[in-house]
Amino acid sequence: MLVSNWDEYKILKTSSGMKLESWKDYLLLRPDPVVTWDLGDFSKYKINAKYHRSSTGGGHWENLLKTPDSWIINYKNLKFLVKEMGFKHTGLFPEQATNWDFAIEKIKNSKKEVKVLNLFAYTGAATVACLSAGASVTHVDSSKGMIEWAKENVKLNHLEDRSVRYLIDDVIKFVQREIRRGNKYDAIIMDPPSYGRGSNGEVWSLENDLEPLIKLCKEILTEDFLFVIINTYSTNLPKVSLENILKINFNNKNVLVDDLCLPIEDSDLYLPCGITGRITNE
Repeated sequence: MLVSNWDEYKILKTSSGMKLESWKDYLLLRPDPVVTWDLGDFSKYKINAKYHRSSTGGGHWENLLKTPDSWIINYKNLKFLVKEMGFKHTGLFPEQATNWDFAIEKIKNSKKEVKVLNLFAYTGAATVACLSAGASVTHVDSSKGMIEWAKENVKLNHLEDRSVRYLIDDVIKFVQREIRRGNKYDAIIMDPPSYGRGSNGEVWSLENDLEPLIKLCKEILTEDFLFVIINTYSTNLPKVSLENILKINFNNKNVLVDDLCLPIEDSDLYLPCGITGRITNE
């Protein structure tokens, strides 16, 4: 699945475990383990910041040119705040733009009011997209800092008056409570990490916990639900494995599982950026 609708984000070059990206006005050089080819160095580019991995884990950003603490990047009519974060992140995954477009279209074409549940919701890009289309959103993440960032993104798009609630919570425990309450959703989006901890130290493992979570989520979907989107960046869960899990659990629904890829400028190459699975009730 090629994601090519960006104007303000581009991958300029990839080589030897690194990718050079243009984030509007700033060039960032970051490690990417899937870049196993050698196309030479990046010396001809005026790079704003480079992320250095540490041999003991983690790493740090080195600002080579003047770079702001944060800046705004636009995708179509949506705006997002990006900045240099720990573990080489910027607060936004550009390859997810295809899922924002998909969700927006489904919501806008729906004849009913749509309730969306966004799990592992991070900085809220999907929340912004769904709110912009007219849905109400429940945004769940275990990190207070990410929740605050999501609120900033919502305000940036002037959507703070829309129906949105933010919850700092463990995803599995939240869904279990929603089952007991009898709450239902028309769409669920989840972007689970390979490994993580909940708000009270709960341990999450993608290989062990994804399918049980999917089974729980099925219990809070309306019968005529619009869609489910599940993203994964873990090499421990291949595309076929995710496809099998979704086919088993949604055997009477349409299941699409595909690699997400971003184009690399001035070449016919593409950078793989994880896997997405979509289930629709059609």
